[in-house]
Amino acid sequence: MNEVSSKSVIWSSKELLFSLFLTFIIVPIIIENWLHDWLYILFDDELYAGTFTGLIMAIIFIAGIYFVALKPKGLSWRGVGLLPFHKSYWKSVILWTIVLIITSVGIVVLMEMAGWTSANAKTRSLQNNLNVWTVLIGFVSAAIISPIYEEIFYRGFLYKWFRMKWGVPTGVLFSSLIFMLVHIPTYNTLPINFLSGIIFAWTYEKSGSVYPGMIVHGVFNGIAVLLTVIG
Repeated sequence: MNEVSSKSVIWSSKELLFSLFLTFIIVPIIIENWLHDWLYILFDDELYAGTFTGLIMAIIFIAGIYFVALKPKGLSWRGVGLLPFHKSYWKSVILWTIVLIITSVGIVVLMEMAGWTSANAKTRSLQNNLNVWTVLIGFVSAAIISPIYEEIFYRGFLYKWFRMKWGVPTGVLFSSLIFMLVHIPTYNTLPINFLSGIIFAWTYEKSGSVYPGMIVHGVFNGIAVLLTVIG
């Protein structure tokens, strides 16, 4: 039995409500709105403001999980999937990375045909200020920081909570929907975010670890940044 399906950790609705309050109230209003606006005034650059906002979000999400879901239960980070995975699962990591890339390209093509795509502010800022430093900042933010905290929070905790309460299909669906919704207002990425959430949750379910999802997530985001640079 892997760590995801283990019944040794049962969180209550209190932990879920806190995580949803953090996701839909505290972070969007205080961090992504007020703090981001202040950082934009400070740096006068959307890439820097967005990157620092993302770093602070990562700290808040990780701290929230630790102090609400782990420490009160006497759990280590293993409780949210920070576990080694079997080396045989590397084949699946490569497969899911390829699947995500191919399907995302298909989604982007369809959206462009329908006239539904547009670059977000961070992407435009990176494209308008291309140099080694800005590319490095964009890459670290997208390919390292985001995958780490998002996989711990959305799969390690949220998916696991829904999965233990209502089973795998509900866990995959609900955690992926939430993962999609938190990316509003970057509407051009929402279908890809939903698909990504499904793949990341499934890799956690099958491997018992959030590391495969982090790897697929990081490679995919890193490629997206590089394509933005050369595009």
